[in-house]
Amino acid sequence: MRRTIKVVKIGGNVVNDPEALKMFLSDFARLEKPKILVHGGGCEATRLSAALGIETCMIDGRRVTDRETLDVVTMVYAGLVNKRIVSQLQALGCDCIGLTGADADVIRAVRRPAQPVDFGYVGDILADSVSESVIAMLLKSDIVPVFCAITHDGHGQLLNCNADTVAQAVACAASRITATDLIYCFEKPGVLADPADDSSVIPEITPANYLQLKECGAVSGGMIPKIDNAFAAIANGVRHVIIKSASSLLAPMSGTTIRKPSE
Repeated sequence: MRRTIKVVKIGGNVVNDPEALKMFLSDFARLEKPKILVHGGGCEATRLSAALGIETCMIDGRRVTDRETLDVVTMVYAGLVNKRIVSQLQALGCDCIGLTGADADVIRAVRRPAQPVDFGYVGDILADSVSESVIAMLLKSDIVPVFCAITHDGHGQLLNCNADTVAQAVACAASRITATDLIYCFEKPGVLADPADDSSVIPEITPANYLQLKECGAVSGGMIPKIDNAFAAIANGVRHVIIKSASSLLAPMSGTTIRKPSE
């Protein structure tokens, strides 16, 4: 396989917006293969939890996953959202398969330690646990893998993982097959110097200016773990990472590019 693999993660408010999701999936279906899609679905999980009378608890933007919440996120991520995406892509002529980490043992994780914060059934993906052989088999069969953020520990326990981290781990595994780019898509046009100004896109982030951006507060909150995942990806074989708007997936010169220091 010589063509570059594109690993695209869709999240934010896009998954929860039927029209925005429809437009994104139309563009994704047109994206040249080989490609992989990873998705979140937190808003839907929160909505269903409320409907079932299950309280949602978030700490530092991360969902505490007790047994009841694990049932909810599994139903939503691996079921409702995943199959909604897969069915829409099939209608667009994009042959794909929805997967959790447990399917074909493609992604393993370990339950996060209870200290200093007990997040419950939240998993941390094991280094090199993503099966590039399974991914390569699907891509060679012209099938697009569509991953949700549910993984497993190999001992029968499902675990809830961060979707950005799943995308990073999948991209690193794909890079062991051939050159791979990771694209994080959400509702904003890129990493913004001013969160209130969509025109303030930072075109490029390297380790040097990343430190400066954090120190001045231009990059903060939930964008920090996303960029940390991006640097982890390029440190482990991924060629480029781009953070951009879901509406500009096919626009080549858009968003924020994360680069290695030598580039």
